[in-house]
Amino acid sequence: METLSSPQIADVLARLFAEAQVADGPLYAEWSQALQVDGEEMARLMAREAQDYRGVYRDFAGNFLNVSAEFGQFLYICARARRARHIVEFGTSFGVSTIHLAAALRDGGGGRMVSTELEPAKAERAQQNLSDAGLADVVDIRVGDALETLQDGIDDGIDLVLLDGAWSLYLPVLRILESRLAPGALVIAENAVDESGDYLTYVRNPASGYRSLPLPFEPGRGNEMSVYVA
Repeated sequence: METLSSPQIADVLARLFAEAQVADGPLYAEWSQALQVDGEEMARLMAREAQDYRGVYRDFAGNFLNVSAEFGQFLYICARARRARHIVEFGTSFGVSTIHLAAALRDGGGGRMVSTELEPAKAERAQQNLSDAGLADVVDIRVGDALETLQDGIDDGIDLVLLDGAWSLYLPVLRILESRLAPGALVIAENAVDESGDYLTYVRNPASGYRSLPLPFEPGRGNEMSVYVA
């Protein structure tokens, strides 16, 4: 069974990708130009985010900052291959990645997804997008700081974690969830480019209990995939 390409879900995703292009196109063009002129621009942004991630993400409250269509397909495939029943997402935004993962749960026979979003307005929009896609019953969107919203009410046996929020929180969020990961759980980090390198250092150290490697597509974005083998 595969519903990702069904008219209901496909139409919602097509609309969201079109809206994202309008909302984020100027921002990405600005970033690209700044990086060409000054290679330290991204380092400055990461340093600021590490100091005040709430403030940084409030600045981007109107932006999607979503996964690409290709990455969304990858998430769906990973969840189906893992036969995921329990997924946790850090960084809902407007729900693009959430829809891909929720569709995988539905198509795989059901399950539960917990997603968390710092900005209430984004969470509200994501909830409506999930409803439009017919997937609202699969996802529990929690509004607030992930360091708080993911502390409780997360069952053991997490099959897949998507990290796609504040870069500086990737490792703290993973550590919160780690004791509840199922053996062989997938941890997928989009833009794992925290300035300190703590996250990548951690998951790439076999002593931490993971096998990890950078994903070969969308080079330069720092996408990392890890398997929990502890």
